[in-house]
Amino acid sequence: MNRKKDIMKKTTVYFTKEITSEALVKLYKKLNIELPKPTAVKLHSGEEGNQNYLKPEFMKDIIEEVDGVVVECNTAYEGARNTTTKHQKLMQEHGWNKYYQVDIMDSEDDITLEIPNGKIIKKDYVGTHLNNYKSMLVLSHFKGHPMGGFGGALKQLSIGVASSRGKAHIHTAGKTTNVNSLWDNLPKQDEFIEAMADAASAVHNHFKGNIAYINVMKNMSIDCDCCAVAEDPCIKDIGMLASTDPIAIDKACLDLVYQSSDKGKDHLIERIESRHGNHIIDAAANLKFGTKDYELINIDNI
Repeated sequence: MNRKKDIMKKTTVYFTKEITSEALVKLYKKLNIELPKPTAVKLHSGEEGNQNYLKPEFMKDIIEEVDGVVVECNTAYEGARNTTTKHQKLMQEHGWNKYYQVDIMDSEDDITLEIPNGKIIKKDYVGTHLNNYKSMLVLSHFKGHPMGGFGGALKQLSIGVASSRGKAHIHTAGKTTNVNSLWDNLPKQDEFIEAMADAASAVHNHFKGNIAYINVMKNMSIDCDCCAVAEDPCIKDIGMLASTDPIAIDKACLDLVYQSSDKGKDHLIERIESRHGNHIIDAAANLKFGTKDYELINIDNI
């Protein structure tokens, strides 16, 4: 009886080894949900010079399936995406505007989402345009990250959806929203990780169930798509996953990396563990907006 209860509590995470545009749609349909319109599609459009980000052509079928608007937010560091003008220009150069409507959500200003049970931060700063959408598809490229250890659904929800000020707020564990003083106010690593979990909970809860997640385990470098100079992928492509739970889907991706027979995984795992990246799973689970207990269903076997 207890075992049956434990199984019932687990979140379903769907998996496929096939990494194609068609498989993205097939995977999404397994969730058996309909996201109300308008739908924001949060993805990483790629820093200038980065070679690993997932290209717009790959996303075309799934974005058309949900009739979504590609959304991004400005960065808190110098580069080609820290102002709306530069960001829009780069997205056009990368081809996003060719296929999709594109929205820089903090192009006008930002708003705050309250986090009553946040451990480190009690509010999250996001672009005002977030309120223009009734639902969100978080389409994440799973890979390493120079600060967070790895980037997946939780990183997209937190750093990805945050405005420039919000990014500074998260990176400094609430010390400042001033992007110019961000690097002078870096906190202890675990506090940063926990602040990301707090911010992720705010965005997930904002959509009140009208949110879905897809993680693509392809082109997995130790570096993020935000890096202008990134290492090449160090581990073979694994597949794609879908869930309505951001914690479960990221935990499943981590488990697949650890279970991989590819020796290149050691380089990625070192990046994850050296930044305490795994800690975000426990920190997020403690906030109870998802669970780290999941059942992985391989749709290739169905």
